[in-house]
Amino acid sequence: MKVESIMVTGANRGIGLEFVRQLSQLNEPPRFIFATYRNDDTLKDLREIEESSTKTKIILIKMDVTNPEEREEGPKTMLPLLERAAKLHSSADTLSVSRAAVLNMSSIAGSIANVGVVFRRDLVVPAYKISKAALNMAMRVIATSVKDKGILVILMCPGWVRTPMGTQKAVLEPEESIGTMIKTLPKLNESHHGVFIDRTGNPYPY
Repeated sequence: MKVESIMVTGANRGIGLEFVRQLSQLNEPPRFIFATYRNDDTLKDLREIEESSTKTKIILIKMDVTNPEEREEGPKTMLPLLERAAKLHSSADTLSVSRAAVLNMSSIAGSIANVGVVFRRDLVVPAYKISKAALNMAMRVIATSVKDKGILVILMCPGWVRTPMGTQKAVLEPEESIGTMIKTLPKLNESHHGVFIDRTGNPYPY
């Protein structure tokens, strides 16, 4: 997967941290990884990856989405950069992560079609499920507006991963989940634009 630069939000723990770790260890890693974190108290593991990285430069960015000033300096400002990247690779006749892309971490819990089917106890953590359904809709709307600009928009479920959020009851280790996603990303193209998929690239119902 040839990518010049990547921004990973929530990079100080869980899935985000493992993404930074594995991306920096690729045979051909990105030249730059912009890794956001919420506060200095959570930086220990991310600092270790930054200091040990030899092939890629990891740039740490403090960003708390509840802080308007920090939020405005983060991914809200990313669209012009994505548009510029897409234009630089305009010779490509399809959408791809190597051209310009946005990967969103969604969840099968956000699938409206699966309510009462996959999750029998749908009143458990309803806010999480509702927020993921909202994410899916928001990014589906955005996908329609950026397709002609050469930006691939992906909604991916990493599976149930053993992280502070996923808990130790989860069935996947972060290494396995993120490793599979990274192998899947180079295979994605225009047919996956705005589509809700699992970590191997298979579609989920909205």
